[in-house]
Amino acid sequence: MKNSLLALVLAAGEGTRFRSETNKVLHPLLGKSMIRLVLDAVLSLAPEKTYVLVGYERQAVMEETASLGVEFVHQKERKGTARAVLAAKAVLQDKEGDDVIVMPADLPLLRTETLRALVASHRKQGNKATVLSADVENPAGFGRIVRGRDGGLRIIEEKDAPPSVRKLKEVNTAVYVFAVRDLLRALPRISNNNKSGEYYLTDVISLFSRAGKKVNVFKTAHPEDIIQINTRSDLSRAAGAFRERKIQELSADGATVLSPASTWIDLDVRIGQDTIIYPSVIIEGQTTIGSRCRIYPGAHLINCRIGNDVAVLSSTVMEETTVEDHVQVGPFARLRPKTILRAGARVGNFVEMKNTDFGQGSKAGHLSYLGDSEIQERVNIGAGTITCNYDGLKKNRTVIEAGAFIGSGVELVAPVRIGKGAYVAAGSVITKDVSPEALAVARGRQVERAGWARRIRKNGRREKGKHKP
Repeated sequence: MKNSLLALVLAAGEGTRFRSETNKVLHPLLGKSMIRLVLDAVLSLAPEKTYVLVGYERQAVMEETASLGVEFVHQKERKGTARAVLAAKAVLQDKEGDDVIVMPADLPLLRTETLRALVASHRKQGNKATVLSADVENPAGFGRIVRGRDGGLRIIEEKDAPPSVRKLKEVNTAVYVFAVRDLLRALPRISNNNKSGEYYLTDVISLFSRAGKKVNVFKTAHPEDIIQINTRSDLSRAAGAFRERKIQELSADGATVLSPASTWIDLDVRIGQDTIIYPSVIIEGQTTIGSRCRIYPGAHLINCRIGNDVAVLSSTVMEETTVEDHVQVGPFARLRPKTILRAGARVGNFVEMKNTDFGQGSKAGHLSYLGDSEIQERVNIGAGTITCNYDGLKKNRTVIEAGAFIGSGVELVAPVRIGKGAYVAAGSVITKDVSPEALAVARGRQVERAGWARRIRKNGRREKGKHKP
């Protein structure tokens, strides 16, 4: 019977070099926390059990990952990676016939295919331990893989390495596959006789090698993925790598990103064929964009659903908004959560909407605020229209029925309903419902005083002249 695979992700460290009150593995990279990225890769291997070792800020780490179906192990004493794995002894000892993949939670760029190849190599060769290594140009901070003339294998941490070893380019990525039984027997034998005074998991490799147990190295084909996040600078490098990877993926699927260096697209974003993303665009969260769209410079989309043949013009901000097909929005529009633009709608510059269903073929060209509204099909919203939706205690709804015409400078004091096909005259303040097909005019009466301006100017000059010396 084939042995099962377990997974152990180490997320208990404080990460002091990262300088944050939040556990570093909770910091996001293109819309996902570091630890979720690692777990996405690990869980794709379909391990029988996945354990997350928690310690610093453990409650927050557990809340972030509990929905993934993982189990948690609390590491009370943090004195190195060997002690970290030993903390999981209670859950591992019942699985002594299995293999376990052990990796840190701060190595988010590793691909599922790399981990799968590592496990396959381990099992094909019948190893007791397999180390994932990489050839990197700048190995600073990593332990080095040291191969003996007799075939023995060691990993020497950089702090303990002499200059000759530090010159080596092949590094330990801190990702391993172990035979559980052999691992558990080796862990208590590890000492902390090193410059850090810590118990290194890497010493298991030396113990196995000296004991004649089969140990091998599997070298990754993607050394560019080996960015361990210890500092904010590392986080920025990893974000840049993810951004390039995401844009390559979108390009392969038929979307065009004109300026990858100035564009930010989160990992869960989906974009259809023949859509063009212009420079300086930010697309975040679970946003989906259909085919043949144009997203122009400066647009910022957060958790939006965009249909086909949509144009989002420059400097438009949209959050939790649904846009159906053949819509144009912007420039300088702001669409806030729970807004829906129905097919063929047009929303122009300096229009803000919130919690509004904007009907098919309706238009709001410029300078308007529509909040908590239902705007039905073929409605015209004139410039400067405002729905007065908040009375100081609660939000109230405005309904404008199909085919209505709202003139410029209108204030609609909610709750209020404008009937089908009705007209509201420019400059009106509407406080009552308007009947279908009616004209509503609600203005102060215009008064004109003939010659008033001439007299004011004349009297003004006279008064001013009295004070001359």
